[in-house]
Amino acid sequence: MQTEIVLSLNDELLQKAQRWAELQQLSVNEAIANFIEQLPDPNKALVLNSWTQSLVGIGRSQPKNVNENLNKDELQEEYLAYLEEKYQ
Repeated sequence: MQTEIVLSLNDELLQKAQRWAELQQLSVNEAIANFIEQLPDPNKALVLNSWTQSLVGIGRSQPKNVNENLNKDELQEEYLAYLEEKYQ
């Protein structure tokens, strides 16, 4: 069964979708349907492989030995001291 929907887009976005769909040899309707088919099923748990799981949260974690109480100048001095020691 197919249900018809009305989609409101600004002219620029519609033209962009039409050009992209034409290059893919699809109609805009087919392109949108294909996109929706690729969405994950909200009733199924998302399964990540072990490599991806190892990356989860990496952007939120803080490096070890970070002193949050340092101001910008103190942090710069500490970094320069680190570089001097590293490259002696």
